Amino acid sequence: MSSSAFETARPEAVAYLDRLAASDPGRSYKGRMLAELGLRAGHTVLDLGCGPGTDLRALAEAVTPDGCVIGVDHDPAMVDAARTRTADLSVVDVRSGDIHDLALPDRLADRARTDRVLQHVSDPRAALAEIRRVLRPGGRLVMGEPDWETLAVDHPDGELTRAYTRHVAERVVRNAAIGRQLARLAADAGFTVPEVVPVTPVFRDVQAADRILGLERTTRRAVAAGYFTEAGAEAWLGHLSRGPFLATVTFHVVVAEA
Repeated sequence: MSSSAFETARPEAVAYLDRLAASDPGRSYKGRMLAELGLRAGHTVLDLGCGPGTDLRALAEAVTPDGCVIGVDHDPAMVDAARTRTADLSVVDVRSGDIHDLALPDRLADRARTDRVLQHVSDPRAALAEIRRVLRPGGRLVMGEPDWETLAVDHPDGELTRAYTRHVAERVVRNAAIGRQLARLAADAGFTVPEVVPVTPVFRDVQAADRILGLERTTRRAVAAGYFTEAGAEAWLGHLSRGPFLATVTFHVVVAEA
């Protein structure tokens, strides 16, 4: 079950996040999230789940030296990478922390963002309540999350496509439908939600899609989990590698106000 079209080794975590940010879909949704934050000089902004610091520099430029950018991540390797990348930015403070229990005072921040974070956390409701606590009245939270149940990959055998998407939604991503749930969960946490923006990347190149989606690696896991037979997996990957290829998934940018 292999093809030169597909990447077989799992990329290192920092390299993968850099790759996603540099992709056309990554640049598109990140730009929309930055615009929706509405940052101004002097703002204090939180990047919760900041990863290797991919977005910290853009946030720092927006708030100017009069503002403050606090990046928080639970992974020590990500914290180290983010600190290294922003060492020249006095306005940026990168901390180790848990989004469910932020070591920050009440009403600290004017703005906060989470980018592809809530799909992985153990308790999105608790995370949203904690973000609500640390935002000032009138503060804004911008969240970006995919809805993995909308993942659609064109294939002549629709059952194989449905099996692949079910596997991703049921076994690969902890909170796979979080994109569509964000507005409701934010409202439950006491936010108002003035805007939900769907962003739908379209992948036409199988190798570009594979670098984001890990098609062969995910298919191998689907076989092990019983979603595909070996023959089904060969048929699935064989067609994808020959093309023409098309895949889409809906990404939700949700604006919430405290």
